[in-house]
Amino acid sequence: MADIEQAKATFARFDADGDGQVTPDEFKRAMAEMGDPYVTGPVAEAVIKAKDTDGDGTMSFDEFWQALQA
Repeated sequence: MADIEQAKATFARFDADGDGQVTPDEFKRAMAEMGDPYVTGPVAEAVIKAKDTDGDGTMSFDEFWQALQA
């Protein structure tokens, strides 16, 4: 998914409140809505932590985009 516009649309599905940050709870909810109800709170926290390069506990679009480039 190297297309930034597609990445922005995908990120928006996770960013429920539109504040530009994806919390573990938003990640868990979005995954459930996309058909994966097995993402638990601890799993969501681990995924966000793995992508959270600035240590604020959330994933920004820049962090999401960077993860896609890896």
